[in-house]
Parts: sequence; structure tokens; C-alpha cells
Amino acid sequence: MGGDMRIFGAIIAVLAALATPASADDKWPERQVTIIVPFAAGGTTDLFGRMLASYLNTKYGKPVVVENRAGAGGNIGTTAAAKAPADGYTILIGTTSSFGINPTLYASLPHDTDKDFQPISLIARVPNLLVVSNKLPIKTMPELVAYMKANPDKLSYGSSGIGTSQHLGTELLLTMSGTKATHVPYRASNETMNALIGGHIDIALDNITLVLPQVKSGAVRPIGMSTLEPSPSAPEIPPIAATLPGFEASAWHGVFVHANVPPSIAKKLNADLREFLALDDTKKKFFEVGAVPAPMSPEEFKAFLTEERKKWEAVVKAAGVKVN
Repeated sequence: MGGDMRIFGAIIAVLAALATPASADDKWPERQVTIIVPFAAGGTTDLFGRMLASYLNTKYGKPVVVENRAGAGGNIGTTAAAKAPADGYTILIGTTSSFGINPTLYASLPHDTDKDFQPISLIARVPNLLVVSNKLPIKTMPELVAYMKANPDKLSYGSSGIGTSQHLGTELLLTMSGTKATHVPYRASNETMNALIGGHIDIALDNITLVLPQVKSGAVRPIGMSTLEPSPSAPEIPPIAATLPGFEASAWHGVFVHANVPPSIAKKLNADLREFLALDDTKKKFFEVGAVPAPMSPEEFKAFLTEERKKWEAVVKAAGVKVN
């Protein structure tokens, strides 16, 4: 009799579980999902956001739209995502600048990148490419270091603004090589490249997506990649790390959601991102812009962010840069 009661109890428990309505988390997404890109349309971050939106739109059968919220080095869009409801319907594309540099660079921020967000996965790493003006008698990284040491403060370098990854990546290079150069900030990377091509500045470290076409046209001269290994998109260009061991200053892009988004939604989104990044079409399109897919677990991504923050905090302090 006791055995029968136990079986009966187990059946009741199973039936009760089946009768329990699915939670809102299980049904996610039931409506439009918004991907916030904290930079202007047309850039690499926007490209990744729109590729992801297209994939998720097809997978979920619900609208997935990109909202560009540019300004303040990515802070405006990041703050908007931090203040959005914690229901999983707002996704943020975070970057080296917004999550690696800005927390130290800015004296105060209206959001906390640690407390307001939970990391889902890295999407991609995008090498920066160091190039010089054709007017310089320099063809390799050792030659550049030697030239700058022999001509302190003679050369100038451009960036897309104070505190950007291009600015601080070059400052990291100067620190590691024991050299100096004058910073000339511009409003955007295309302005930097035009200035370099025109001979108004001497050096630039910028996104491979923008720079490699200029290298291929002969408008500027390549010196080195910011990754530890050669880039698959241009394997003939050696890493800067071959001359400055350990140098790494690549751009990266990742997905974040509000810190209080339910774990079930975060887990599903991570799995969907991994599926997206494993597609041959995704890999092909990433390769075309010099990017490398970089899927991670939330735990791996969190550890990665910790190390990035430490690295860029040291560079910000060494460069003496601060934005109020």
C-alpha cells in the first residue's frame, strides 16, 4: 500500500508541474527586443549590432531593432541601457571604451558598469593597425621605436578623441617603448586617417576595418597589428608584440543586459549568441572587416572584463588623462 501511495504522490507531482503556467521568463521574447548601440550608425559596433539583430529577429520571430544612442564615448547609450527595465527586452553592445576605459577615464558616470549590468558574452575582437605617414623613412616597428627615441617629441599621432581606445592604445605603446609623441585628437577616425594621408600627423593606431583599405591602396604604411598573433585578414603584417612583448590593444565588442535580468533569459541569450557566432556566414562577414568571433561564457567574459579594466586603468593613470 505504501508503495502505491508513493507512486500516486509522484504522479500528482508530475501533473502539478505540467499544470503550472510557464513563467514570463520561459516565454521570452514575446515582443520587440531593442539592441542599444552606444555609437553612431555606420561604425563597427553598429555593424555587429545589426548583424545580431537580423539573426535574432529570424530566430525569435519577433522584431529585434537597433537603437543608436551615441555620445560621450558610449556613455549616453550605456546609461540608457542601465535605466531600462530589467526584463531582457533591452540588450546593450558594450565596447573597450564603454566598459574597459570609461569607468576610470571619467570622474563620475550616471551608471555603474559593474553593478548595473551582467555580461553575457564577448562577440568579437577587432585588431587595431598601427600605420605611419608615407613621408616617414620607417617600415618596421623596431625602426619606429629607434626613430622616436632619436627624435623625442618630434612625431605626432592622431586619434578619434581624448580617452578613446585609439588614444590610450597609442599611449600604451609609447609607455612600453619608452618613447614620446604629441597627441592630436580629432572628432572621428576618418578625420584621423585623412590627416595621416595628408601628412599632417605621423602615426595612427586605429581599427583594421578602416585602416586596411588605406594600406592596400598605398595611402599609408603598415607597421604592426595590435593583437598578440597576426591577423587572419592581413597575416603579412607582424604584431607589435613581436617588438614590444605583451603589447595588446585591440578593440572588442560584447553583449550586456541589466544586472537584474532573470538568469534563464541570460542563459538563453548566451546560447543564442554562441549559435550566431558559430555560423559560417557570421565568420565570413567578421573576417571581411578584420574581426574574430570570440564567444565566451558569462563567467569567462566577467573575468576578461576585470583584466581589461586593470590594464586600461593603468594606462589612463600613466597618461594622466581624466574627463569630468
